[in-house]
Amino acid sequence: MNPLLRAEQAVLGAVLIDPGQLTRLDWLAPDHFYRPVHQALFGALRTLRDDGHSALSDDGPVPLSWVNNAVDEAGLHVRGLTTSYAHTLISACPRFEHAPVYGRMVLEGAIHRTIAQHAIRLHQAARADAVQGEVEGALRTADVLTGVLTDLARRWGTDPRPVAPTTAPAAVTTVSPPVQSDQVAEDERFLLAVLTEQPRAMDEVVDWLRPVDFADPAHGQVYRCLGALHHRGEPIDRITLLWEAQRRGLLADGTLSGEQLIAIGDGMLPGSAEWFGHRVMRSSLTRTAAASARAVRALAEDEALGPGRLINHALHALGPLDEVRARWATAKGSPAPKPTASAPSAGGPPPARVQAARARSAPRPTPSPPVQPSPVPAAAPSRPPSRARP
Repeated sequence: MNPLLRAEQAVLGAVLIDPGQLTRLDWLAPDHFYRPVHQALFGALRTLRDDGHSALSDDGPVPLSWVNNAVDEAGLHVRGLTTSYAHTLISACPRFEHAPVYGRMVLEGAIHRTIAQHAIRLHQAARADAVQGEVEGALRTADVLTGVLTDLARRWGTDPRPVAPTTAPAAVTTVSPPVQSDQVAEDERFLLAVLTEQPRAMDEVVDWLRPVDFADPAHGQVYRCLGALHHRGEPIDRITLLWEAQRRGLLADGTLSGEQLIAIGDGMLPGSAEWFGHRVMRSSLTRTAAASARAVRALAEDEALGPGRLINHALHALGPLDEVRARWATAKGSPAPKPTASAPSAGGPPPARVQAARARSAPRPTPSPPVQPSPVPAAAPSRPPSRARP
């Protein structure tokens, strides 16, 4: 059986056996459970607790009304839940005093699942932007993913900071989103032609455009040669470009051919280097967003990766996107975006983060043996289910 399913059953069974365990699970939310019936039942148990159910104040055996009322309350939000399943949950709990550990397992599963879902959304947004020639959707979705990672780090009790994984995720591929490849290649050729044929054209793009922004590696190498000539203050034309490519060994290793370099600019009309550079940058940003999304998803699907490392590795995987985004802001004359995650403050982690970590790991005194719900309802009248959850 799936360990995550067993953990969800165990934590619910522990609370049904001992309602007081809810006070040790304040950091666990209903949406952290995978199965909808478990989400509804945990939410119902919290509702009964918040409404002051008698089971939390009685010192004697846990009344059967605690189980019945929880099933009735959860039944308002999900179908198929029966009292017999509630008793199955009780049987599935080995030790009710281990509820925080079971809850931690549920939270771990939720962290992996949530990060994977948001990574998929980022990839979809990048694909859509690549087709439409935009970047706003991918940037917004990346901001949402960053916020989710930061919130999950707070719940888990760690500092969100980018940390490189020791080994690259096995599932990461180099497949690019489905863009209009012919159009992208044409934009790159036009840009290289403008940079080669127009003096001072490099001044318009050199501060924010990089060789890695070109989809065609050969085009990136040509731009690298142009950048080297510009940096040394040498004149740029087709002959000097051919000479620089030869000095870098690009002709000898077959990366470029002399015919390719001499043909740059043939049949091209004059244009704006900045305009074509923006088009190349947009394509680069969506490709980088898609690559980051695939890397984050691969990390989230690694079940052996702990939540703390997963969050920090995912933030590191978003680093290339942050770098391209900062250069895009420079190209557009916009303020630079805020960094993905800040370093931990010198004053130590916030109290809420410390409390979250302690709730999972602090030793607890050994409680009395578990008390199963009485087979006969208590004398107190049964509480009718609430029609509204807080």
